[in-house]
Amino acid sequence: MPASPPTQENATLADFVALLRLRQTLVFLVFALVLLTTIVVTAMLPKWYLATAKIRVEKPESQVKLFQAQNNPYYDPYFIQDQFEIIQSEKILYPVIDHLGLNAVLGREMNNGVPLPSSISYRYLINKMLRVESRRSTSLIEINVYAKDPPLAAALANDIAKVYSEDRITLATSDQREGLAQLRKELDKQEHVVVAQRDRVEKLRKELDIAGVDLTARYNDMEIETLRQMQNSLIALRVDAIGRKTRWERFRGIPVEERRNLVNSELIQDSNIQNLLQAYLVAEQNLAKLRGRLGEAHPDLIAAVGNSAKIQEQLDNALRGYENALEISCKEAEARVNELERQLGQARVDQILSARERMRPFEEAAQKLEDEQRLLTTLKLTLRQREIDFQVPKKSIEILNQAEPPRFASKPNWALNLIFAVVFGAILGVGTAVLVEYFDTSFRSVADVESRLNLPVLGVIPFSREPVEHHEAGSPEAEPFRVLQTNINLALKAGQPTALAILSAGPGEGKSTLTRQLAQAMAAAGERVLLVDSDVRRPMQHRLARLAREPGLTDVLLNKLPWTDAVHHAVEGGFDILASGTTGNITLSLLHINRLRELLGEFKQRYDKILLDSPPIIGVSDAAVLTSIADGVILLIQHRRNPQSMVQRARQILDGLNVPILGVILNQVPNGTGEDYSYYTNNYSYYRHHDGKRPRASSAANRGKDVRRPAEHLDLPEKNKS
Repeated sequence: MPASPPTQENATLADFVALLRLRQTLVFLVFALVLLTTIVVTAMLPKWYLATAKIRVEKPESQVKLFQAQNNPYYDPYFIQDQFEIIQSEKILYPVIDHLGLNAVLGREMNNGVPLPSSISYRYLINKMLRVESRRSTSLIEINVYAKDPPLAAALANDIAKVYSEDRITLATSDQREGLAQLRKELDKQEHVVVAQRDRVEKLRKELDIAGVDLTARYNDMEIETLRQMQNSLIALRVDAIGRKTRWERFRGIPVEERRNLVNSELIQDSNIQNLLQAYLVAEQNLAKLRGRLGEAHPDLIAAVGNSAKIQEQLDNALRGYENALEISCKEAEARVNELERQLGQARVDQILSARERMRPFEEAAQKLEDEQRLLTTLKLTLRQREIDFQVPKKSIEILNQAEPPRFASKPNWALNLIFAVVFGAILGVGTAVLVEYFDTSFRSVADVESRLNLPVLGVIPFSREPVEHHEAGSPEAEPFRVLQTNINLALKAGQPTALAILSAGPGEGKSTLTRQLAQAMAAAGERVLLVDSDVRRPMQHRLARLAREPGLTDVLLNKLPWTDAVHHAVEGGFDILASGTTGNITLSLLHINRLRELLGEFKQRYDKILLDSPPIIGVSDAAVLTSIADGVILLIQHRRNPQSMVQRARQILDGLNVPILGVILNQVPNGTGEDYSYYTNNYSYYRHHDGKRPRASSAANRGKDVRRPAEHLDLPEKNKS
């Protein structure tokens, strides 16, 4: 059975203080090393200076109108989060990089004087230098810039605030500028139309010789009145078509990535698009929070990214649909104008064919001139109103302070680093002292064991992740047990049956598992072996062999049945086992010592080796009884489990019982332990079978010799022989 995990005794406060006094030099050295390392590293780190510019940003309302009540500004966390992203965007930072020559500055620091590309400078500015923060529930934004040069830090903070302010004002007035420009173009075109129409009227006047005709006169017949109504309708449709076309061309000229900023303005009044924008802002804020707490592969973060992308796609599709709707509306208005012009032209043709054909061209030209003049007046009034609206101040952003060059470095933080060094150095120094004191109490080498215990080491059993009871007797993994079996036989008198007690200083050192594997190695070598589970308090052999615990040794001691009926013959491994027996409070005391001697005498008549799986020698009286009747004792020590004092105490107990100790077995020694442990473990690996085949134990043991089995030479009932 593999050894159970080691236990650790509780140490008192006095022991801890004594340990610190004993290891105070080590604690001080570790503490000083950590503190000195922190000081040196902090001193070698580059100094970063922090400059801060504060701005106040308000969410803009729709386009400002004269003679209308303006709504009070309010705090919108989604709007503030958007401004964080805008401040850190290429649109703001690229001009700042160009203004201050940041490519050349960073190139001198990082690239041997060669200016960096703007993209690399931008990433460096975002990751290393710029931190945008906001106070909770306010519209105040702090632009924090870290730089190795104090004036550069202040210049960057101020320039970012300035460029961002200009961008906000430009965005707030961009729609009005575009509208004014379009109105001016239409006004210029209309003035040319009026001039051309006036020239045409004068030309007709001369051709028709109607200089004395009043151009303002009106005819009362129904046809002329109908033409006038159609002309008025055409003018209204033209004005409407111009407005629709202007809106469509303005929206089409805006980049796709900037259209979302126009949703809450006057340009887009669609409630569905506004709802999608609010959902997109909520998803982006949630995504920003998750990125601060979760890794890129976290399912919640992946789901948040997908949700944001889906809402953004829906919003972009809605904006494209809005653009298509503007285009369709513009084309419909133009179609209505064309149709009315066609109808008006047809009406004019009909009028020309009438009796007043001669005067009608002049009258129509005069009417058209009047209409064009009326349209020109309307455009002038509209342009004037828009110019007045444009001159109304836009106060959506306010720079509260100018960043000043800092006098002291912000990074590295000496106070924080020194506090961390003191705390971590103290913890590391004390921890190192505890580890050195409490984890360096076991035997370090085979020579150390032999010199301190004055006992030979019979075998070194390497550590194995696979339970050793699963190893076949002839396998390469069982080679340490074959070496152990050979050394034990060399330490004993040849040709004499021997009872060996295998014990350890404490529990859980792998004694039962090793005893079973040793019995298997002895049986494979042709010896008749009986394994007696004499640890009646915590028996393990019946579990390892997958046998019943009863009947066993305790039943034989209580004279419930002869021992020949309790033995399990030729179990897996080729040896016999006598289990512990009936459970209860029975122990192997002095009352049973005579009976045990008699049993050992009977065992020796039938077996070459009797292996007694004994309980620990310290703290259990059963081991003293067993060792007193055994021919020899083997002390098992698990590597790095018990302190040397505990093993030496076990040796002293055995010396007091006048028991011959054959030697020591070192169990569960890891590979690469060092010292002379490696001589054993490396040799075991070197002499394994090169073909990878494991020889069968029965064939290796029986080849060339007649191996006797205990069941074949005992006077036993037929049921036991079977």
